Amino acid sequence: MNLNPVKLSFFVLILMLIGCKKNEENRTKTAEIVGNFVTYSKSLAIFKHEGYSVVKVSNPWPNANKSFTYILKEKNGIIPDSLQKYTTITVPLQSIVVTSTTNIPFLEMLGVEKSLVGFPHTDYVSSEKTRKLIDAGLIKNVGQNEKLNMERLIDLAPNLIVAFGVDNNNPMIDNLQKSGLKVLIQADWMEQSPLGKAEWIKLFGALFGKEKEAKTIFDNIVKDYNTALLSVQNSKAETSVLYGSMYQDQWFVAKGNSWVAQFMKDAKSNYLWKDLEGTGSLGLSFENILDKAKNAGCWIAAGHYESLAELGKSNPHYSQFDAFKNKNVYTFESKVGARGGTIYYELAPSRPDLVLKDYIKIFHPELLPDYTLTFAQKLN
Repeated sequence: MNLNPVKLSFFVLILMLIGCKKNEENRTKTAEIVGNFVTYSKSLAIFKHEGYSVVKVSNPWPNANKSFTYILKEKNGIIPDSLQKYTTITVPLQSIVVTSTTNIPFLEMLGVEKSLVGFPHTDYVSSEKTRKLIDAGLIKNVGQNEKLNMERLIDLAPNLIVAFGVDNNNPMIDNLQKSGLKVLIQADWMEQSPLGKAEWIKLFGALFGKEKEAKTIFDNIVKDYNTALLSVQNSKAETSVLYGSMYQDQWFVAKGNSWVAQFMKDAKSNYLWKDLEGTGSLGLSFENILDKAKNAGCWIAAGHYESLAELGKSNPHYSQFDAFKNKNVYTFESKVGARGGTIYYELAPSRPDLVLKDYIKIFHPELLPDYTLTFAQKLN
């Protein structure tokens, strides 16, 4: 085929355009979403792309008027122009500061606890493994959640600070970012699904390049939780349950859609406020509680108590409840770490399978004859 110079130039141009189009198609293909690998969580979504991940955090606090998007950039990853406006975090992380004890178990499960360089009010940490690092001076105390030590954080220069907000006004977080520190707002505490709360381990898996490990750990927790559910599927919710204790002049009961109420439902118990719509808790008068729960078969008390005598001393009116008279009172808050941190607050969110087993052991002890309570303790 003979082509004159003009036709030859046109032909070469066509080939170049075709090549560019194919390259563009390849770039588009590599940037396609592999998928959101978060299933149960309502506040977390992670979309895996070639060379980077997109993390979306919604409903970070009650009545939140904003959500957050973060880009986790891998080595040599190319971030599209459309995502440049979001905070970019280079992964895998080498150092981190977290501000909630619920994050400690996730780091330990993934074997990256040595990357933790700071934590606010380190006495709250109960885990023996992380406490050794604190006692060795490898994890610094960085103040309080509401008033973090800015100078110490700047000196530590962590790759990332994982924080949380309580409302739409977070000046401390704003100041951290203005100081050049990377901050990621997490919302595990807003999750009401037991498995949804535990699934936040996948965020830390993504941050440390351990997505597969995080998935395996979480899948095993889901399996254990579902196995526990199967053990009570033929049981009746016969035990009526009182939950909470007096705080100042009110008794706060967990609402029917809350994290706590979900466990009691799954464990096949008759939680007396299961029909109270909403999440969180509701403050009621003692008279209201006594009228509804005087004859409750079991009482899950809120607070750190070592014995029935100690509980009774805190409020003499408690003796009016049948559960108190019959010595069928439990608390999940009596077991503490070396510095007084409550183990339940730290570990329970990441191990809902063990929390469920505790409740099943309380309400249907015959179904788990060889199981020893992990968090709960019966008051003697």
